[in-house]
Amino acid sequence: MHLTSAPLVAWGNAWLSGHVGLDDAVDAVERRSGPNLIGTVPPGDLPFDSGVPLRTALIRLRGLGLSGFRLALPTWGDPFGLVGPAELNQAAIEAQEGVLMRLAERQVGLVPYADRRGSSYVGVSWAPYPANDTVPQVPDLPEAERQLKLTLLRVVQQMESVDDVAGFAPTAQGALGDSGPPLLAHGYPARAHRVAAQAVRLAKIVELAEPGSGRGLNAHQADTRAQALRELDAAVRRALVAAHAALDHGYGSSPS
Repeated sequence: MHLTSAPLVAWGNAWLSGHVGLDDAVDAVERRSGPNLIGTVPPGDLPFDSGVPLRTALIRLRGLGLSGFRLALPTWGDPFGLVGPAELNQAAIEAQEGVLMRLAERQVGLVPYADRRGSSYVGVSWAPYPANDTVPQVPDLPEAERQLKLTLLRVVQQMESVDDVAGFAPTAQGALGDSGPPLLAHGYPARAHRVAAQAVRLAKIVELAEPGSGRGLNAHQADTRAQALRELDAAVRRALVAAHAALDHGYGSSPS
């Protein structure tokens, strides 16, 4: 699972909420992904004509009423966190991630792309897209946490039914208790930090489980296993989006 968009959402919301300064927010984002540049959509849609550094872009966007960021983690067949139109949705689905920004009079989507120049420069270039002026549908944090735990239990049972739980269950259960390094920024509630950490660990389990295991299963068992992993992946993505929305006052949410 790609998480290039997550630091921008987390630290952008922390900055907008007054929990961190602009320089600290930009530094935190770029420590994770290298220099960040924000590009342009059709002329006039944003207050710059070409890719500009993240710090400069955020200052200019604040002048347009920037008030919140939302994380989107879509996949093919499940455009979760997106609001359209089709051009934005397709780009974000292909990237498997994206960001929505709430401005005073409109909404803008950002989709990240790797920015490589020569042998040493590695950063992120954000392509903006016009977004429909609709609030993305996101589960509240308690519901997302509950669904993540219930889905994990159901997936373990499904793995047992196809005799593929030997290495899955202990690792998955251990992930729930492993907080790991913080994913979110200062100011997020403790519950959001906990849910995000659990979701990241389970996302890694899904990634490891997909390519190299499940061999020797018949067609029905393989289908059951694949469906179980898809269900866990969907719950993970919803939990991550809900956790990142817990400090997003620009879209009318409040910490849970």
